[in-house]
Amino acid sequence: MRLVGLVATCVGALVAVATSLTTPLSQFHLAGDYILGGLFSLHAEVVGKPHLSYSEVPLCKKYKPKVVGYSYLQAMRFAVEEINNSSVLLPGVSLGYEMEDVCYLTNMILPVLYFLSDNRSQIEIRTNWTGYRPRVVAVIGPDSSPASVSTAYILSQFLVPQITYSASTEALSNPRLFPVAFRTIPSTEQQVAVMLLLLRWFRWDWVIVLSSDDNYGQQNLQLLRSQASWACIAFQEIIPVQQGQQGSNDTETWIRDVVGKIQRSTAQVVLVLSLELPLLGFFQEVLRQNVSGLVWIGAEAWASDPSVHSITNLSSVGTIFGVAVQNVPIPGLNDFRVRVPTGPAGAAAAQALGETCNQDCDGCLASARANDRSLRGTGHRIDFNVYSAVYVVAHALHRLLRCGRSGCRKQPVHPWQVSAICMETTVPVARHKEAAPVLGAGPELWGCHPLSPLSWLCSFPVGVGAFCKGVRASACLFVPQLLEEVGRVNFTLLNTPINFNEKGDPPQWLRDNYTCQRCPPDMWSLPGQEECFMRRVVYLHWKEPISIVLLLCNVVGLLASLGTLATFVRHANSPVVKSAGGSLCLLMLASLLAGFCSIPFYIGQPTELTCVCRQTIFSLCFSVCISCITVRSFQIIFVFKVAGRLPGAYNVWMKYHGQQVFVAAVSVAKVLLVAINIGSHLPAPVEYLVGTDPAELILICNRSYRSSMVMNNVFDMSLSFLCFCCAYMGRALPKNYNEAKYITLCMTSYFTTWVGLILVMSVFEGMVVTIFDAAAVLSNLFGILLGYFGSKCYVIFFHPERNTAAFFQTAIQSYTMRQE
Repeated sequence: MRLVGLVATCVGALVAVATSLTTPLSQFHLAGDYILGGLFSLHAEVVGKPHLSYSEVPLCKKYKPKVVGYSYLQAMRFAVEEINNSSVLLPGVSLGYEMEDVCYLTNMILPVLYFLSDNRSQIEIRTNWTGYRPRVVAVIGPDSSPASVSTAYILSQFLVPQITYSASTEALSNPRLFPVAFRTIPSTEQQVAVMLLLLRWFRWDWVIVLSSDDNYGQQNLQLLRSQASWACIAFQEIIPVQQGQQGSNDTETWIRDVVGKIQRSTAQVVLVLSLELPLLGFFQEVLRQNVSGLVWIGAEAWASDPSVHSITNLSSVGTIFGVAVQNVPIPGLNDFRVRVPTGPAGAAAAQALGETCNQDCDGCLASARANDRSLRGTGHRIDFNVYSAVYVVAHALHRLLRCGRSGCRKQPVHPWQVSAICMETTVPVARHKEAAPVLGAGPELWGCHPLSPLSWLCSFPVGVGAFCKGVRASACLFVPQLLEEVGRVNFTLLNTPINFNEKGDPPQWLRDNYTCQRCPPDMWSLPGQEECFMRRVVYLHWKEPISIVLLLCNVVGLLASLGTLATFVRHANSPVVKSAGGSLCLLMLASLLAGFCSIPFYIGQPTELTCVCRQTIFSLCFSVCISCITVRSFQIIFVFKVAGRLPGAYNVWMKYHGQQVFVAAVSVAKVLLVAINIGSHLPAPVEYLVGTDPAELILICNRSYRSSMVMNNVFDMSLSFLCFCCAYMGRALPKNYNEAKYITLCMTSYFTTWVGLILVMSVFEGMVVTIFDAAAVLSNLFGILLGYFGSKCYVIFFHPERNTAAFFQTAIQSYTMRQE
């Protein structure tokens, strides 16, 4: 508080000098028993950062007049004059006012300190401010959100009630920071909610979002992004804030680029979250680049501002929807606004009170008269907010002074007392009892019962016999609908006639025109963006480390198979080769070679040929190998255990080449099964989106690969189980003919590999499955090569004494003697 007092004392000197300059402008002064402060933007030009780089109070009259600010000032004067002439509200008590021009953003601190000072233009340093009486009992304004927040920080320290009429920022809703900050306008959150309801109504979910480079634009943008998760935002851009009368070259280039981007975009709906001044240069650039046929949705800050409406040929940019507070007419205000202040009381008050350096607006009245038609057309939207704010304070004083029919008890009133009454009072407005500002729970008093807080300002005309009807459950949204005797309403949107049906729904083509379109399958886009980008197609490349490992293992398998095949051909007449199957071994080795040759088809960019080879070669080769092992195991059992009991059956088996017939039958059955599988699950390359990365597409051979794999492997598993049973039955045969443990090793490797692959496929997708599939093929091929042929090669190379007829004959005799 010492710091505040020190600053106030320093500024008091400036105020004292300022008050020595007098000009008879009674529009800014009115003497009274209780004084209200008013902060209005009568001039505005520089909309960038305030003058903080040097210690000088800006002269507002150097900037262009802001006609709506003057209209708000006149609304306050009109309300005070109406109350002073009333015999019901504050009888015998006169309200006065002190109004200051805040130059939009650049002149806030000096007027606030002026209001907080006493009649000597000083702010005393105190430890207890309860009994302190500043110059004013309440402050109306200012209009912009940044200025209102800055003002609220100071006024809240002194508990001086502040009622803003146009600042919709959510920051003022914090009762801890701003316990006495009120407003008669809906917050930004309600405004954004209505804009989104408008988008939902027309099913426009493909939009461009523009926001000004200030607190107002950025706060609205944050709220929009948090509430519009369902909408696709083509792109969002910032409208730069001009830093001077002409604007820098960088700003002009920025605006030109933004407009060019809008023109190139396919989105046809533009949300503009900005104050009015940055849009003047922006829309001029839009007109210069001949942008037309768009739908523009405007925030309340510029939707009804005459400075924007006065831009030449603005209607050519397309259709403009505006969000604004609902219009409540104030009878007499239009004439009062363009009337020259008269009467000796005003001049006397001006001379008595003096004037600060920013209580000067020579061109305001002329500007108001020049824009009178536009001001009348936009209605008394914000004007009524100012008007009702004055009535809020008047009714609070009426209660504090215990006014009755006979009069009021005049007594000193402190601002904190007014604040306490404002928080709990619902007050009527003269001649507007149906539009009473509600001061409910908390410091917000927006929403005038039974007014809906927001409504639409539409740039299209509603035909004769039409009326506005509330949409769904929300009373604040309106669409044009006709009376019962008229069938439908026509208006022009996007230069195309549109017919609303009896339910008020727009035609289907209009809704589809603004619906987000999906990118093509081979492209992707960030959420809410316009551009689509090519996806990166992912597959197992030849140069990847895992591919090199697979190929090395494959080469080892091929060389081992070739070596085994050469060994078996060279020792074809040896007992070991004959007991292993003879010619069947050569068929098995040929199948293993073909199986190893299928591994390269798993690497590289898949094609229809490589996909077919993946799904057929290994499956056929493995089935041939398993059928050979199965029939060989069966024949050994048949020779040792069945031939003696059923010699006729054995003769038939040998006469008709039972081994060859069985292998051929199995091979034909597998070929048919593979053909059916290919017909039902065509193994063509498919781009498949896997995981959470939208930029990647996995190139796989068959999206229904699991079903294809099950069909192929059910047959092989059945055959493997039969092979395992035959091997188990022959576990007691002579050692040279006992293949049980080797076949068990092969089959265990097979079952383990496919169980692991199924588990991987249930957890992972894409590249991982392809890699494990190739590894499973190698594992099964090596299982047969090492498990079945490895032991034979070991005997041939390291124990040639066991590869003789005598050795085998001895083993058979030993088995016969054990059986006897």
